[in-house]
Amino acid sequence: MATVFVCACERRRERALEINYVSAPRAILRDQLAQLYHKVGVLRNGERVEVLDRERHFAKVRLENGQVGWVEQRFLVNEKVFDAFESMAREEQGAPVVGTASTRRDTNLHVQPGRDTEHLYQLAEGARVSILRRQTAEKNLPGLPPLVPEGGGKIVKPVEDWWLVRDSRNHVGWVLGRMIDLDVPPDIAQYAEGQRIVAWFVLNEVADGDKRVPQYLMLLTGPKDGLPFDFNQARVFTWNVKRRRYETAYREHNLNGVLPASVSHEVFGEQGDLPTFTLRVSDKSGNVVERRYKFNAPVVRKVNLE
Repeated sequence: MATVFVCACERRRERALEINYVSAPRAILRDQLAQLYHKVGVLRNGERVEVLDRERHFAKVRLENGQVGWVEQRFLVNEKVFDAFESMAREEQGAPVVGTASTRRDTNLHVQPGRDTEHLYQLAEGARVSILRRQTAEKNLPGLPPLVPEGGGKIVKPVEDWWLVRDSRNHVGWVLGRMIDLDVPPDIAQYAEGQRIVAWFVLNEVADGDKRVPQYLMLLTGPKDGLPFDFNQARVFTWNVKRRRYETAYREHNLNGVLPASVSHEVFGEQGDLPTFTLRVSDKSGNVVERRYKFNAPVVRKVNLE
């Protein structure tokens, strides 16, 4: 008799219209669509629900534990959006990391660069992320007028920088560049000279008494969004043991730089095992070529690529 009862219950189980996912940090699950209702649960960011019905601006959903209630549709995204995030996470699994950053405040992970694109996961203020690459998108804000160059000419639409990031849960998505701060060591951040630091790397360490002090490669760009390159300057900072300060050992400008950059090491005959770094730059034809450098402190030299 018990088996017959269970089967009858399953037949009465409402059929799902589609699968959705919660895109808000939290969403209230209510028992009915009325001005007076009871809160019967709380949905969390990324949670999977079955949509049973839709009415006005609400969706009737069933949770994985079988609980049923109503939630505002604006807090849900469809399975296509979820699959797009899953696909990005797989594709970027082995992508090189160009830096780490922290979020300035709560911010969304978007499926594509742009304020109007779909988002699913949300990062809390202070969340740490790994930076993978940069892209630009039009700055679409209500009431924002297009830019008209002095003396007329073609209308220029404002653009802004977006960064593809990976969070601590291995979710991958795009965040607005101004919503994150690169984790640059304060000792070298002060030497940015008004430029924007986009990446930094430790080349090696030197002994200073009983401690080891890192020496750095820093990549910079102009202090504005929408530039046609990821970086246009490279600087190498060495530690002056006598003066107890960082000094610029190498500086290169006018680079049409493309991230990622990389740091390694190589044996150079009598010079021994030296740190190396590789920069990717776009030439006049738009082709991305690599430039490799060796660091024999405090001297930086280009290395011919075979």
